[in-house]
This record gives sequence, C-alpha cells and structure tokens, in this order.
Amino acid sequence: MSTDFTPIFLFLIIAVGTGLSMLVMSAVLGPRKATQVKQMPYESGMDPIGDARQRFDVRFYLVAIVFLLFDVELLYLYPWAVGQWSADAAIPAAAGAAPLIVGIPAVFRMLVFWEIMVFVAILTAGFAYVWKKGVFEWR
Repeated sequence: MSTDFTPIFLFLIIAVGTGLSMLVMSAVLGPRKATQVKQMPYESGMDPIGDARQRFDVRFYLVAIVFLLFDVELLYLYPWAVGQWSADAAIPAAAGAAPLIVGIPAVFRMLVFWEIMVFVAILTAGFAYVWKKGVFEWR
C-alpha cells in the first residue's frame, strides 16, 4: 500500500470512529426517562389534535412560490452587481499563465445592464400580477 493515501485513510478512520463513539456514548450515557408527553408527536409548534391530514389554504403555497421567485431573483442580481461594477483589474497569474480579468468587460457592460433591467421588469410584472390577483391579502 502506498504511503500517499495514508493521511486520507487515517482521516476516514478518525471520522467514522468519532461518529460511532458519539452514537454509542449518547446511547449509554443519555437520559432514558420516557414520559407520555415526550412520546407524543410534535409538529410545527402545535399539539396534534384531530386528523394529521388537515387542509391548508392555497395562499400558503402561493406566498411560498412568490418568495422563491424573488429569492431566485436575488441569486441572479448579486453576482451581476459584483461583476458589473468591478474595476477592470487583472489578477496576476502564475508564471507563464494569462492574467485573470475581473468583472464584466467594459464593452459589454451596457448590454448586460439592459438585459438585467429586462429581467427585473419581467419579475416586477409578475409581482404586480400576483398582487392584483390578491395573493398577499389574508382574509
């Protein structure tokens, strides 16, 4: 066996050993007093009274979808904002390699800016649509 992989195998042995030792110690040393209240199912801060398959209003799902919509919007806007307004600087690379250009090249900045504005306009139109449909109104 090569000694190149010895640190990797040692790390795996220690990681598995740590996990197993924690499981065994919690089973041996942990408290075991089981009461009726501790054995009762618990969900979302509410006592389980009645049927577990109760109906939820569709507005919960609509608000969740709208939240995801704007969360994804932010995922696209943050990297664009960093790249759009980064200086035209070059990070020096290792000897013999080309330097790494940071940000969006200046010739493409206006094009990318207007593409992002179209993206934001589409999302704003979607927000206006769901607002008009009354998704945010809780009756």
